[in-house]
Amino acid sequence: MRPFTYERAEDAKDAVRAVRETPGARFIAGGTNLIDLMKADVERPAHLVDVGRLPLAEISETPEGGLRIGAMTTNSQVADDLRVRARYPVLAQAILAGATQQLRNKATTGGNLLQRTRCPYFYDVSKPCNKREPGAGCAALDGLNQGAAILGATEACIAVHPSDMAVALTALDARVETLSPSGETGSMAIEALHRLPDSAPQHDTNLEPGSLITAVVLPPPPQGGQVYRKARERASYAFALVSVAVAGDAVALGSVAHKPWRASRAEAARAAGASPAEAMAAELESARGYGRNDYKIRLAARLGAAAVEQAMNGRAA
Repeated sequence: MRPFTYERAEDAKDAVRAVRETPGARFIAGGTNLIDLMKADVERPAHLVDVGRLPLAEISETPEGGLRIGAMTTNSQVADDLRVRARYPVLAQAILAGATQQLRNKATTGGNLLQRTRCPYFYDVSKPCNKREPGAGCAALDGLNQGAAILGATEACIAVHPSDMAVALTALDARVETLSPSGETGSMAIEALHRLPDSAPQHDTNLEPGSLITAVVLPPPPQGGQVYRKARERASYAFALVSVAVAGDAVALGSVAHKPWRASRAEAARAAGASPAEAMAAELESARGYGRNDYKIRLAARLGAAAVEQAMNGRAA
């Protein structure tokens, strides 16, 4: 690990000021992803600004009937909250499907949204990766790409976003509250937070550099069933091969694209009277495999249809 300096922020504005004024600075909260990347020499921050103890760890009611989840709440706190479990079970299920209890105890809500891809070529600094080194090429195109994207990918990058929680939040139409480097507060739909690779896969989000996520806001619970389904190679401590979040009429897919994928075509097809299988077929018409990940298209179709049907029938996951 390379040398770096460290400071603990006293408040959110102090944190964004420190990152703005210090070249090579990064925020750190739970550190469950960033520290691994620093050890692998993928991330090389010159300075870390610790935001883990900021007073942003509260889950509170909103006047509209939703919940506001502070960015420093841990994954365990969110999944264990009785209001989340009763009103947003898809979110609790998604969080509990991710990582291990120990990691969930440390990982934060804001950090979970900003975690980086687990593509093996991103982690291997001896291999070309446009996300790690723009212009280097994408080794996954002709390599070990069984976990790669099937939707929204480009020749520049076929990596996928690894978060389970973000998939559920996408289906729930959550919003993200932010604090910019200039100290201005903002809000954006979570669907607009992450971006597709296009020709610049080094950019994971549409956040202004140096912005801090301060909270996630959930609208009132949707009508209808909620389900999170995840297919993976082993029952725990494994990232999704494909995941599906259903919240009422909304559907989102995970581990199929560079961002959590809102299945708008499937939703429109369902609204027009299509069966769950027909709706997922419509969503995946544009899906493309890269050899080793061709199976994902069939897996997404079957898992998506099963999750939609399960939510319609009100069965527990």
